[in-house]
Amino acid sequence: MSQESSNGKKPTIPPYMKAISGSLGGVVEASCLQPIDVIKTRLQLDRSRNYKGIIHCGSTIVRTEGVRALWKGLTPFATHLTLKYTLRMGSNAVFQSAFKDSETGKVSNRGRLMSGFGAGVLEALAIVTPFEVVKIRLQQQRGLSPELLKYKGPIHCARTIICEEGLLGLWAGAAPTVMRNGTNQAAMFTAKNAFDVLLWKKQEGDGRVLQPWQSMISGFLAGTVGPVCTGPFDVVKTRLMAQSRETGGLKYKGMVHAIRTIYAEEGLLALWKGLLPRLMRIPPGQAIMWAVADQITGLYERRYLHVAPS
Repeated sequence: MSQESSNGKKPTIPPYMKAISGSLGGVVEASCLQPIDVIKTRLQLDRSRNYKGIIHCGSTIVRTEGVRALWKGLTPFATHLTLKYTLRMGSNAVFQSAFKDSETGKVSNRGRLMSGFGAGVLEALAIVTPFEVVKIRLQQQRGLSPELLKYKGPIHCARTIICEEGLLGLWAGAAPTVMRNGTNQAAMFTAKNAFDVLLWKKQEGDGRVLQPWQSMISGFLAGTVGPVCTGPFDVVKTRLMAQSRETGGLKYKGMVHAIRTIYAEEGLLALWKGLLPRLMRIPPGQAIMWAVADQITGLYERRYLHVAPS
């Protein structure tokens, strides 16, 4: 029997538990899917079309740079995923509590969309942009010899960017990142809840713990819409983050200019470069993250929000 509050509202999971569940899910996801992210970045930066596709790109990296090159940028990637999911899950829970109906305690789909968008914007500005700038600069480096690499590691990379481009250099590509993450999270949180209800009849606060495979299916499906809708923002974000001022004037002056330039020089489909590896990384990543997060929050529900039936 569930422990409901005196006014009939269902108990809810506190934001800090959502944040913890997200952080642990992020660690597992980063470890599993880093190679796909490296391939995605290389394909998006491949203006001369050296890579023929995902498999060719991956095999070329392994052949010319070694297997470990597929995990380039793992440290900032894992750290940024952990912090990102902590902030995303926690802030989304806070925003949802603000949008809850005062009488029923339920959150409308509009409230979920706005909460997700707010969480995406917050994570984009506070965490995602500077970490991805460092990650992309490290990933775009080619070569096996460490002494030939401009950036020796994440910290050295960040310090070099600050020295050469100023502190704001770490926030290159912030505008498309905000648009990408805000839209992604608005769709993802809304879709995840919808799939949980539609497929498994799972409602938050009902005391049921989804099986990991159920969470993975819901998370995978919820993670498919965002990449298709936000592909141009992701390509532009990568291009803006990858360029540096050391070679003279910047090729792209901002988000709108970058979109127009890429379209004029490379065609419309270039704005969706790297879409397939994004679809290979984001939906599986969401599946892994939600499988971990749902187990943690589900166990919390059963232990602290519900008592076992007599």
